[in-house]
Amino acid sequence: MERNGAAYTAKDFGSDQDVRWCPGCGDYSILKQMQTVLPELGIARKDLVFVSGIGCSSRFPYYMNTYGMHSIHGRAPAVATGLKAANPDLSVWVITGDGDGLSIGGNQLMHALRRNLDINILLFNNEIYGLTKGQYSPTSEIGKYTKSSPLGSIDHPFNPLALVLGADATFVARTADRDPMHLREVLQRAHEHKGTSFVEIYQNCNVFNDGAFEPWTDKKQREANIVHLKQGEPLIYDGGKKGLRLDGLKPKIVDLSEGYSQEDLWIHDEQDATKAHILSRFFEKDPTADTFPRPFGILYSEDRFTYEEAMQNQLDKAYELQGKGDLDELIRGKSTWEVGR
Repeated sequence: MERNGAAYTAKDFGSDQDVRWCPGCGDYSILKQMQTVLPELGIARKDLVFVSGIGCSSRFPYYMNTYGMHSIHGRAPAVATGLKAANPDLSVWVITGDGDGLSIGGNQLMHALRRNLDINILLFNNEIYGLTKGQYSPTSEIGKYTKSSPLGSIDHPFNPLALVLGADATFVARTADRDPMHLREVLQRAHEHKGTSFVEIYQNCNVFNDGAFEPWTDKKQREANIVHLKQGEPLIYDGGKKGLRLDGLKPKIVDLSEGYSQEDLWIHDEQDATKAHILSRFFEKDPTADTFPRPFGILYSEDRFTYEEAMQNQLDKAYELQGKGDLDELIRGKSTWEVGR
């Protein structure tokens, strides 16, 4: 996409606002990768909208040189639904966090996913309430010591990917702030998907929950603890030493030096909902040699009609049968009601 005859660059998508996150916050990386990938998507700035709720991540629209809305707590998916339904040509991106999106905004998120509007939802997961200075969130682990759980949290945490698959999301992915190339690839795939894209982004809060994702983001540890999902390829990890295979629907870890070959392994299929659910359950908090690796990439992608398309089809049919009608005539019409005492 071009502006004034020249191609967009990443700088064109940066606003004139000073970025005000804590130094070292993972949000900086996500912002940078978004601004970097947008010129490649071919979308005019006038057709881009970023909608956020409340939280550290929700400052995101201020830093994008596009249209944006800093809405109310947990309601960004509802605002985005209205925007997309009213103007289907817009590219709408919802920016939310684990508190905003999974606590007060849980209902909004679930219903946006099942409706399947063509929008993108990015959930910045740092497993803490950062904006309000360090309380446990819906994704904090059991036993987490915070200002609101001085004896340790006793709440069972949400597994975000399992949750959204249960809400019949049509695109489910995971990436991390510390893997910029992978993050850009996932953002591009989310944009290309026709329907609601849900992307969980592991985002380090270096002030109130530093190192929460170290086993899966640290360069020295992640190779042994994550599996990168690539369509049509076997699930191999730990530097090619280990793989995953299915015994029926029961996953198993195998050592590729013990007689197993790539032909014996689980081949990733983004369109297999059953296998996506299995992958989402690879969620052990403290990984060991015997625990399943956490999946990164596209777990699931499904082609399904979008809400705005179905709504427009209904409107077109109503216009065909009854005409477009006249709102002014309706308001000034003869249909009246009398309310008795």
